[in-house]
Amino acid sequence: MRVLCVAEKPSISKSISQILSGGQFNTTATRSPYIKNYEFNYPQTNSFFTVTCVSGHLTGSDFSDAYRRWNSCDPFELFDAPVETFIPSDKKAIEENLMAQARRADKLMIWTDCDREGEHIGMEIVNVCRRAKRNIVVQRARFSAIIAQQIHRAAQHPVELDRAQAESVEARIMLDLKVGSAFTRMQTLILQKSFAQLSQGNNVVSYGPCQFPTLGFVVQKYNLVKSFVSEPFWYIYLSLTREEEETVFTWKRGHVFDRHVAISLYDFVLSTLPGTPGRVNKVTKKETKKWKPLPLTTVELQKAGSRLLRLAPKKVLDIAESLYQQGFLSYPRTETDQFDPQFDFMSLIQKQTVDPAWGAFASLLTNGDGFSIPRKGKNNDKAHPPIHPTAHAGNLVGDDKRVYEFIARRFLACCSKDAKGWQTTVDVECGGEYFSATGLVVMEKNYLEVYRYDKWEGHSLPDFGENEEFQPSVCELREGKTTKPNLLTEADLVTLMDKNGIGTDATIAQHIETVINRDYVIEKFEGSIKYLIPSTLGIGLVEGYNQINLGISLSKPQLRRETERDMVRVCEGRISKANMLEKTIDQYKEMFIITKREFEKVVSVSDCFCLVSSPDQLRNFLKSVRRYLEGRANGEQREQIHRGGRSDDGGDDDNDVGRGGGRGRGVNRGGSRGTRGRGTARGRGTPAPRSKGRVGEDRQDSNPGAASARICHCNKPAMRLSANTPANQGRLFWKCADMQDCSYFAWDDEPEQGSSKGTQSSLGSDVCFKV
Repeated sequence: MRVLCVAEKPSISKSISQILSGGQFNTTATRSPYIKNYEFNYPQTNSFFTVTCVSGHLTGSDFSDAYRRWNSCDPFELFDAPVETFIPSDKKAIEENLMAQARRADKLMIWTDCDREGEHIGMEIVNVCRRAKRNIVVQRARFSAIIAQQIHRAAQHPVELDRAQAESVEARIMLDLKVGSAFTRMQTLILQKSFAQLSQGNNVVSYGPCQFPTLGFVVQKYNLVKSFVSEPFWYIYLSLTREEEETVFTWKRGHVFDRHVAISLYDFVLSTLPGTPGRVNKVTKKETKKWKPLPLTTVELQKAGSRLLRLAPKKVLDIAESLYQQGFLSYPRTETDQFDPQFDFMSLIQKQTVDPAWGAFASLLTNGDGFSIPRKGKNNDKAHPPIHPTAHAGNLVGDDKRVYEFIARRFLACCSKDAKGWQTTVDVECGGEYFSATGLVVMEKNYLEVYRYDKWEGHSLPDFGENEEFQPSVCELREGKTTKPNLLTEADLVTLMDKNGIGTDATIAQHIETVINRDYVIEKFEGSIKYLIPSTLGIGLVEGYNQINLGISLSKPQLRRETERDMVRVCEGRISKANMLEKTIDQYKEMFIITKREFEKVVSVSDCFCLVSSPDQLRNFLKSVRRYLEGRANGEQREQIHRGGRSDDGGDDDNDVGRGGGRGRGVNRGGSRGTRGRGTARGRGTPAPRSKGRVGEDRQDSNPGAASARICHCNKPAMRLSANTPANQGRLFWKCADMQDCSYFAWDDEPEQGSSKGTQSSLGSDVCFKV
């Protein structure tokens, strides 16, 4: 029997040929310079194999000539326009090779990657081969790693191609083409009429159903950071020094935002000292653990790559894909964070024993000393195991080496034991207020020995006995200040997209790269950390769409999330491709009609954000953004922010490459942990000053023209904002627009003269009590 095996990439076809033939095969060239045919006998199934490949997606999709030109029709007509599927000219040689080999074959075996996209590419291959031989038998090889055991098992136990998954991908391609093209043409043509700068060259203001929600996350966080107004808080700092070592006790209240309440509580504590000393109420000692990491998924790999390795998510996935093709890793696109109970851990751990960096740790695991079954997460896509090394890679360099090392260490950490420690918690009372201190002694590092990306530092406490009394060494009322939240990092954005169902685990990185390449988002480095900020064009588009009276904003994730869920239902056979497309396109049609009718709002808002302002205005806007975000630090943004992306119809292009919150943590330096989420609360570690005014919160007044504008200290118009603190909820106040360089503040309902001086305090020199 002659079997035609078709892989997704040239490297895969060569690798499976070497494995199945034992290195004994004949090679034949084709008209494509990248595609080779490999022939050999496979006695295990009494077959003669011809192994070849495609190069990602074999087909393309586009509108017919009647709709392809930008001015050929109203953009609304694209929702119902017929879509043609065709073989691009650069894939014709691949098509010819497939048809020639199919005529000679009895069976077609698909060896594409085992995911949705791979099933669709498999169907493309089937359609081409059946044009040459209608009755050819079709089977599918299912595997998760390019290793001998899995490749032989896949060849000897093929399964059926999953047509439902292929239809899901086809539905997404059709949807993204129609929706992306209609909205891209509409908004580009209107904006080009309104702004002459966009009509120069081939500037396209593209729209994509995944692209815009991704941009929306960046704009939302940027607005939160930009509108943030710092607020003071107060807390009681209590510490005891024994044997030259200070133990800091954390106030159970964390901190309070009402200064007078803080003073009253502190005064009461102070009044009890030194007559009534502090007292130890409880000493708790217990064993504690630091859990080892869960098995690695694609999303977690992207987040860790960005946070720990300082690599873009797209770069991390590309490297993992390359390592997979070389046989070093399992398939890197998986949502599964639990290993099968029958998984062979020891054979894979044994391969890591030769590594000079972590080989000794792997040897301990193989000897049974320290091995523990990996934790089980909650996700299982029933297709692939978690990402893990399949062979030792000792000759890698650069980023390839760093990514492989992270995955290898993560796998070994999963197979190790949790770290163990001994935790001591001391609860004390002083002046009717309650405090606590916690110490930790690390007893067994276990997985931390190999997984250097986690830290768990010990900190010992002096011996305390229950009911013990003590005089505190320091008892102070200290002031802290909430600090603005950070801008989004790529790891943050990956988390938001995954949580809200924007894209798939394999396409999230591509969407992030798309909004950056189309200059909707700008990368900004602070040290080694890369933050994402929206360009003026990105802000203008998102804020403009948010002004349109839509039930669900196109920059929000709800609509795309529902679409992604419908595509899963198509995969599961619960709804048909046709029904899914009809429902979703009808939703976008309705939104298109409203958007086009009210698009003047987008134009107006875009104009406010200097969409096509003069170069001097643009530079001034960028300068003000830098000054606010960087505190006048050196550095430049990219100034080329107007271009909307590629000269095409837009869309998300969800195909894999190679295939065609602002709440604060409330932690302060004084040792207390806050509970209020307005950024990161940090104590300065100094006594409260004699005079300090209360600062309002950060919501801008929705009707700023209702009162006469005030002029700040730097002779600029002030902004009117709305407070969001419990004590002043909804109260209006004025702040200078340049919050970094001007401290102007005034309540709107108080006389302007002297209103910015703050409230005088009776807090005197006896603020702190020291022994």
